[in-house]
This record gives sequence, structure tokens and C-alpha cells, in this order.
Amino acid sequence: MKLGYFTLTDNPPGYGEARKDPNRLIQDLVTECIYAEEIGLNSAWVPEHHFGLFGVLPSPPTFLSYVAAKTKKIKLAPATVVLPLNHPLRVAEEFALLDLLSDGRAVLSAGRGYDAREYTAFGVDFSDSLEIFFEGLDIVQKAWTQDSFSHDGAFYQFPECTITPRPVQDPHPPIYVACFSEPTLRRAARAGFNVIFAPFAAAMMFGSIQNAVAEFRRESEAAGYTGREAMCSYFTDVTFSEAETSKTKERLLKYFSAILPAFPSDPASTPPHISYFIDIANRLKNMKPEDLGSRSIITGDPEQCLGVLKECEEAGISEVIMYFNFGGLGHKETVEAMDRAAQHLLPHFES
Repeated sequence: MKLGYFTLTDNPPGYGEARKDPNRLIQDLVTECIYAEEIGLNSAWVPEHHFGLFGVLPSPPTFLSYVAAKTKKIKLAPATVVLPLNHPLRVAEEFALLDLLSDGRAVLSAGRGYDAREYTAFGVDFSDSLEIFFEGLDIVQKAWTQDSFSHDGAFYQFPECTITPRPVQDPHPPIYVACFSEPTLRRAARAGFNVIFAPFAAAMMFGSIQNAVAEFRRESEAAGYTGREAMCSYFTDVTFSEAETSKTKERLLKYFSAILPAFPSDPASTPPHISYFIDIANRLKNMKPEDLGSRSIITGDPEQCLGVLKECEEAGISEVIMYFNFGGLGHKETVEAMDRAAQHLLPHFES
């Protein structure tokens, strides 16, 4: 199993006066991605968020192209492209270009997002997000595997076209689907895609991350696909005292509280295919520090952290991407958290 770097650049209005300057935050993120390579992490994953409603990074491929010019080995990925907000042909072009400029280091992770406010601003119907997403993902894959093609679908129509440049990786960069619901996981598996999920969502769907990976494998193999990968993201902080662990958990509760306005909350207006977020939001509202176990966060001393990671490895997770700077953690403290992970966790896994 491999370990990577991950951030959502969380900086929501709920942080109040503790909110960071967005420009400074993005500049610090560049430094952290470069440092992730220096300490031996396998990948760097950055988000797509708009209008300062939660995160501050609107264009993963633009950002990652800049990081590509300053690194040599680290895999470069979005976590995730909100595909219904982007034309799939454009996504195919941008990530093919990133793959070329990075000499074959691009990864594509795509999801539907959860913030209806972003959909409204871009004039996209939130209730259609599931079907828009899978139609768009099919177009991206065709753009990378066919010399030319046309499309006449429910949401996209265009005449015959060819994208250039072509991806460096054969047949194309790996594609991951971000899964927060059982229907999305099953549909992604049956279509032959890799998946990435958060452990707390996996536990809500299937009882545990182990069960989620097993179900993904069954669905993939039943559809004729073998060797597909399941990844997960984890809030991570190696600590050395109960006081430090408690402080980390309080920071995560701050993060959960601030993200709630981005989640759907009204059952009457929430599309059925995304109504599970209402359940997630209700659980997060009532979270207490004692509720934050290994299904939510990797924290504690190195032995405790390694125990959770080894469970992921035994479950068949191919990579855990670690979220260090959640809850408004400063850049200096984030680098220190990365150092602790590099010293105490990374030597036990692939580099």
C-alpha cells in the first residue's frame, strides 16, 4: 500500500476570523505538494471548490500543471473534479495535457460534489447530477481511447472531434470515482472504474471499509473487470500525548461543523440520489470527540496510527491519501504533521 498527500483547502465562512487568506493558502499548498515528493509520498491530491463556500481552489489541472513543473516523481491528482460542473471534453483535454507535461504522472478522480450552491451558480441542475456525471465520465474515457468520436446523449451533444494532445499513459491516466453512496460505488464498479472513498462513508454504506472494498471487488469482477483499485482518504495526525490527540479531534469537529452548510439539509428539495448526505449531516451535527474513532481519523501514537493503516492494507486498499491541514491548521504545523507521518508511518509502506 502507498501513502499520499491530500487536502480540501477547507477555509469556510464558519471559521470566522480564523479564515486564511486564500491566495496565501494556495501558495502554501504548492509548497506542501512539493514537500510531499521530497519526503517520499506517492501522490498529491487537491480539490475543486468554488466561490469560497468551503475550499479555495477552483481549478485542479491548472494548479497541478504548476506543481508538475516543480516536481519529478509524485503523482498528480484532483480530489475531485466536480464533473457535472465541467464539460467532459474540456476535462479530457486538460488532463491529457497535464499527463504530457508531467511525463505520465496525471490521475483523474471525478465526483458529483455535494454543494447545490455551486451547481446553481454554474446553471447546472443539481437533481440531474448523477446522470450528468456518468454520461460525462463515459465521454472522457472515449476521448482518451478513440481517435475521433461524436456524441448524442441526454446532456451532451457534439459532432465528431478529436482531442489533442493525447495522454502519455497507455491507454490513459487512471480514473477514480469518488463514492459516498452505495449506488455510485456499484455503478462505478460495473463500469470498470477505480474508486476512492472516505472511511466514514464506507462504514455508513457497508458497515466497514473492509466490507466496502469486498463489495467493490465483487461488483467489478462480476462485470468482468479485474485489478481495479480502491483508495481512501483519511484525516491524519500522529500525536504523542492524550492532550495532542484531543486537540486534533477538536480540530476535526471544527471542520465538520463548518462543512455542514455545504451539505443538503432539506429532504423535500434534495434529489433522491444524493439524499444520503442529509444522514451524513445529521450524524456530523451530533459528533463528540469520543465518537471520532478509526472510521473517521487516524490519530494517536505511531503504533495506533499504523494499526489503522495496516487494517486498510489488509482490506485491499491500494493507497491512503492523508489529510493533514484540516480544521484550519497552519502551514508550519501542516509541514510538521507531514514530517511525523514521514518518520513514523511511511517507512512501513511502499514509497
